Amino acid sequence: MNPIVLDKEYVKEDFTTHRLPIADYENCTFTNCKFHEAYLSSVNFMECKFLECDLTNAKLKNTSFKDVIFTNCKMLGLQFNVCNPFLLSFQFIDCNLHLTTFYQLNLKKTKFINCNLEQVDFVECNLYESIFENCNLKNAIFEQTNMEKADFRTAYNYSIDPEKNNLKKAKFSIEGISGLLEKHNITIT
Repeated sequence: MNPIVLDKEYVKEDFTTHRLPIADYENCTFTNCKFHEAYLSSVNFMECKFLECDLTNAKLKNTSFKDVIFTNCKMLGLQFNVCNPFLLSFQFIDCNLHLTTFYQLNLKKTKFINCNLEQVDFVECNLYESIFENCNLKNAIFEQTNMEKADFRTAYNYSIDPEKNNLKKAKFSIEGISGLLEKHNITIT
């Protein structure tokens, strides 16, 4: 059984030189910490906050994220698909998630706010009622993805094939309609 760390604040820690100990972190805050290529495998985060951290290419095998908030974090190339999927829940605010993978994850009701989601893999994800507020989805991959009731009204640069995804009751703006018709190679003015 993992040791439990409660209500601890970590500020400007460099976990690239020393590993964050495997533990259950509950209600902890990580501010301006470096996790670049760090091993976070088998670590459990519950109700934690990551503020202005660099998690680029961190190793996430069997890592648990439950009610975790990432704010203004650099999160390039993360493979969330190898995380522990049990009770997985998080939200992202002002984060750069370029080249991140969420393949086959249940991201129901996940909030992405002001995020760069370029080339992110959402293949076979459940994005039911998820919100993409002011997010750049350039070259993001959606295939066999459940986007029922998801909100894309302020998202931009997306290309989503309605024939390969479930878009039932999803919300889009009139300005973004071309992202749903791109495969037809038609011009909308």
